[in-house]
Amino acid sequence: MNLAEISDADLDNISGGLAAGVSGGLYLQTPLAEVCADLLAVATDDGVAVGTSMHAATTTAL
Repeated sequence: MNLAEISDADLDNISGGLAAGVSGGLYLQTPLAEVCADLLAVATDDGVAVGTSMHAATTTAL
C-alpha cells in the first residue's frame, strides 16, 4: 500500500484556504401571490461562484 503525504499549505488550500461569501433573500406575500428569491455569492482564490433561485406561487382562498 502506498501512502501519500500532503504539505500543510496544500491542506489549507484544499480544506478552505481564503474565502468570503454573501447571501440574501426576499420573501413577499400578498393576497394574490407569494414570491421568494435567494442570492448566494462566494469568492475564493480559485474564482467566484454565484447562485440564484426564485419561486412564485398564487394563493387561493378555500
